[in-house]
Amino acid sequence: MLPLGSIVNALAIIGGSVLGCWLQSRFPERIRTIVFQGLGLSVLLIGIQMALKTENTILVVFAILLGGITGELLRLDTLFERLGNRFKKLIRSKNARFTEGLITASLVYCIGAMAIIGPLEEGIRGDTTVLFTKSILDGFASIAFAASYGSGVLFSFIPVLLYEATLTLGANFFQQYFSDMMIAQITGCGGLLIIGIGINLLELTEIRMANLLPGLVYIVVLTAIFG
Repeated sequence: MLPLGSIVNALAIIGGSVLGCWLQSRFPERIRTIVFQGLGLSVLLIGIQMALKTENTILVVFAILLGGITGELLRLDTLFERLGNRFKKLIRSKNARFTEGLITASLVYCIGAMAIIGPLEEGIRGDTTVLFTKSILDGFASIAFAASYGSGVLFSFIPVLLYEATLTLGANFFQQYFSDMMIAQITGCGGLLIIGIGINLLELTEIRMANLLPGLVYIVVLTAIFG
């Protein structure tokens, strides 16, 4: 089965990123600054909307705390930074924010209900509507992200394609685990992470988002046990 929705989503990210990179070189510094701030506020809004969809707040709190401790012990931020820098070196990019853009965009595009429901819908029913809709949203988001971060955003299509294609091809297997409750909890937990990304974009403080990622694993386990 060809994961058409995932491929279209990846192409939309590539197209939006190319346009964003082209615009970036033509923006004066003050325009890039206001775009960055506007993007941060927009990401905060998206994160808040997602976080409010959680059905059991206590489980989300425990998942984030346990995830943060696990991430710090494993030093995931350092690991992701090294991987991003190796990829940056491989393609010979000189963009100072390459790795940051790659990780930030990947998190935003891979977290959320549409990133789960879309591939499952295509894999089980052959319906690409959700993923095509997500592609439009991600394409426009990529313009803003790439205008702020540069070329690293373009390569976020790789983890997005791998993630969504895996869910699509394994839809029959994964379907049994993604109940409405589970999707709501993952979306809520992911929303908190996206709020953190918004805070980082606005430079209010520095949150090591990569180290909080295990929270998404913990929310699945905790919801399966206590949900």
